Amino acid sequence: MRISQRALQIEPFYVMEVAKAAAVVQTSQAFKSSGKQMIRLNIGEPDFTAAPLVQERAMKVIRDGSTQYTHAIGLDLLREKISTWYQTRFGLNIDANRIIVTSGASAALQLACLALVENGDEILMPDPCYPCNRQFVQASGGTAKLIETTPEDRFQLNLQQVQEHWGTHTRGVLLASPSNPTGTSIAPEVLRSILDFVHNKGGICIADEIYLGLSYEDRYAASALSMSDQVISINSFSKYFNMTGWRLGWMVVPPALVGAVERLAQNLFICPSTVSQYAALGCFEPESLALFEQRRAQFKARRDAFVPALNKLGLKVPVMPDGAFYAWADCTDVCRKLGISGSWDLAFEILNKAYVAVGPGRDFGVKNTDKYIRFSTASSNAALEEAIARLSELIGEWR
Repeated sequence: MRISQRALQIEPFYVMEVAKAAAVVQTSQAFKSSGKQMIRLNIGEPDFTAAPLVQERAMKVIRDGSTQYTHAIGLDLLREKISTWYQTRFGLNIDANRIIVTSGASAALQLACLALVENGDEILMPDPCYPCNRQFVQASGGTAKLIETTPEDRFQLNLQQVQEHWGTHTRGVLLASPSNPTGTSIAPEVLRSILDFVHNKGGICIADEIYLGLSYEDRYAASALSMSDQVISINSFSKYFNMTGWRLGWMVVPPALVGAVERLAQNLFICPSTVSQYAALGCFEPESLALFEQRRAQFKARRDAFVPALNKLGLKVPVMPDGAFYAWADCTDVCRKLGISGSWDLAFEILNKAYVAVGPGRDFGVKNTDKYIRFSTASSNAALEEAIARLSELIGEWR
């Protein structure tokens, strides 16, 4: 069977490859004899489930049989609730007509790229970055042009880099703040300068803001929408609202883009999950919002305990994450001491000997990413503490 070049060019999602390998390890006799549980710090999925009111609304809509198609761009009431959330949380007046509910943030990114990226267009992106974002650009006929970033810039692009790499085929930038895999955000003044430059060039800016609700420092807790009404902002119910498997997200777009995105959504997705949309209305009740804030505080506490523990093990996190639930750790010293070539081999050493699954750096870019491992801190305190204990024992044995 002839496979399309589009499909052949899509790289594996290596975090998921590690998950498959972890499943194989769990079938081994050594693992079964250990009496241990596999600790999964490779996938960014909160250990919290959907809020009680969300669950109740889902069951009610199923009992009532209200599960028919909705508008392709989502329930009007849900779009209004999201608009109100922007006002109360960020002080932003976002017209509900600009909000398009999607089948997860992935669908929002796909719709944005299909609506805006032509064959041969270049989209500037930081290296490292979330791997699937690159694939959305490439699947739309564009080229994801990765630009190496440094700890000094919080692993984010700066204005000079965007200016230097802007070429005749450049269509725009795709930024993430807070970022996966680093958990770092773009400084507001830097983001504003990039937006001004891109807009003056007639380009586009797609802002992946799915972790914006999980910001821990006021300095960085601002949406790109506060700086420009031409930004395409991507968001999700998966992370802050703890609804990963419900596959529900949204995007905020300029008014001129609504019609094009709606036509694409009608044809590609019909509509987002009706059950998930009605359930998500429960996210915006005061009881649920208070719960999400409590959980955000717990994510921050996990970061505050886990990152220093990694540093003590020689897995240095060069920039303290200011949001999300990741730790981007430099494993150079550990690999050197062990005679291991890089983070890919180290990830499997940790998996096979400590029964801890982590994300190898190669997933997230091409420049120096073999020096890094991504840990997800979305797991429970007990799991994170046990992971540190196992890593400590393993690294101690190696030394």
